[in-house]
Amino acid sequence: MATKVLGLDRLRKKLARLPELAREEIAKAMEQSANEIVALMKAYAARFTDKGDVQMSIAWTWGNAPKGTMVLGTVRQSGKGAGNMAITIYAGGGDAFHARWIEFGTSPHLNGGMFEGSQHPGTPAQPFFYPAWRSGRKRARGRITRAINKSAKRAAAGG
Repeated sequence: MATKVLGLDRLRKKLARLPELAREEIAKAMEQSANEIVALMKAYAARFTDKGDVQMSIAWTWGNAPKGTMVLGTVRQSGKGAGNMAITIYAGGGDAFHARWIEFGTSPHLNGGMFEGSQHPGTPAQPFFYPAWRSGRKRARGRITRAINKSAKRAAAGG
């Protein structure tokens, strides 16, 4: 005795659309979170530099950060439907090479170059990057979870 499931074709179409919808929603959520975290990092970094070079170096990109930058946070979503989506938040590089020294500080050392042989007392850490990342990470995860749920509801509704 064969059983026929009514609406099976329609269900298959909805399930086939789910990965595409999930990718769209997750990408929007990740970009929004990255923009918020970068804005917070820039606000924190404004306390430490006069020229604004460190603030201007803080940004995000899909995939890998530019060479020479400091990377502490990557928002990554992987799994069925999401592919391997990764946003990398970075700072430093170019004129802002000293961003890592502001973030982590320096230990006492002997200077080279123009002041060769003189003693540098070290610089205390003035974190701007990692505190903002820790602050926004939980919110980003929650936003991604909501995006996955939203995409599943859209797929179920036929959208």
